[in-house]
Amino acid sequence: MATSSQPPTSVTAPPKPTWSPEPHRRPAPWLRPTIRIRLALLYGGMFLMAGIVLLTIIYILAANTLKEAPEFRVFGSNVRVGNISCPDLPSVGTVDEINSAIGSCIRDQRAMALHSFLNRSLIALVGLTVVAFAFGYAMAGRVLSPLGRITRTAQRVAGSDLHRRIELGGPDDELKELADTFDEMLDRLDRAFESQRRFVSNASHELRTPLAINRTLLEVQLADPEASPELQQLGKTLLATNERSEQLVEGLLLLARSENKVVDKRPVDLSEVAAQAVDQSRAEAHGKGVEFRGVRGQVFVQGNGVLLERIALNLVQNAVRYNVPEDGWVEVSTEPQPGCAVLVVANTGPVVPAYEVENLFEPFRRLRTERTGSDKGVGLGLSIVRSVVRAHDGTITAQPREGGGLVMRVALPS
Repeated sequence: MATSSQPPTSVTAPPKPTWSPEPHRRPAPWLRPTIRIRLALLYGGMFLMAGIVLLTIIYILAANTLKEAPEFRVFGSNVRVGNISCPDLPSVGTVDEINSAIGSCIRDQRAMALHSFLNRSLIALVGLTVVAFAFGYAMAGRVLSPLGRITRTAQRVAGSDLHRRIELGGPDDELKELADTFDEMLDRLDRAFESQRRFVSNASHELRTPLAINRTLLEVQLADPEASPELQQLGKTLLATNERSEQLVEGLLLLARSENKVVDKRPVDLSEVAAQAVDQSRAEAHGKGVEFRGVRGQVFVQGNGVLLERIALNLVQNAVRYNVPEDGWVEVSTEPQPGCAVLVVANTGPVVPAYEVENLFEPFRRLRTERTGSDKGVGLGLSIVRSVVRAHDGTITAQPREGGGLVMRVALPS
């Protein structure tokens, strides 16, 4: 029987997407092109242009007036002239010499007068321009103060404080109309979120109670020594199914809660959170022959400790469960970056196509080989991680490793 002589094909990893942990840095307040600064620049610039045009017109009129002034002439053969304001005027000379000297003196006096007039006008223009810019900035701030109230209210609402309202008074203008519209939108959002909170609370009770009753009945039945082996096996199967349903319910409830912003933030050591996740997963990793690696340096972030622990635990558990059968490893490390702290969880495992990476963060989505018949989870782990990271104003990215596996990076503001 002939065998194929073709060499085995090697699987190559797809190209790695780019990733940068650098957080977005907002410019300094005085460098931002705010509406107030733009209005002040527009008002001051218009005043400056009007002042320059007015100064040019006055200068031209003054120059024409001085040019049309009558000139003095001397008639006679020999004249003696006193030197008063023209130092270069000769005291004795011919009529032509005296007239030429007087004309030159008058022209110099006109030039000096225009130069002095121009210098004083420029100084006055600069002073008035500074005053105009300051006045324009103050007036723009007064006009735009309602927008400042709207912005501050929106920032508080972004922190999950939906009970805030603008309640802007004053004339019924465009800004008041905008504030009233924003208040109406907040009322609708507040009612929607309150309805969601009540639904989550009711669903938590309605879904957990029957599952807990089923688990208790199954455990009691399994503890019966007179139960047949077939009944024992059926009980274990139903108990595993019930446990999977409980995990699904807990994941859905946590996913619903973690969509909101975290208001009560406290300093949390990210390395300690990562170490606890490793300790909780060590038994499962030992059973699968997975080795833990990595250096966890101390770095603090502002957030909720329980939710941050859920981030690390879900990432570490996924890295352990989706690994190679032999000689697998999971590297968990924490490190500080400019303006943020980074948690990195890398593992060996199957080759992940680059186009499948984003789908892993969607609820109930797995790789094609793990979509059905998998006992590794309910498909909500990375969805919960992304929701919790967003609630902490952080970012999470994933990139395939060469040879298989993933590198998960979580950047949280410090």
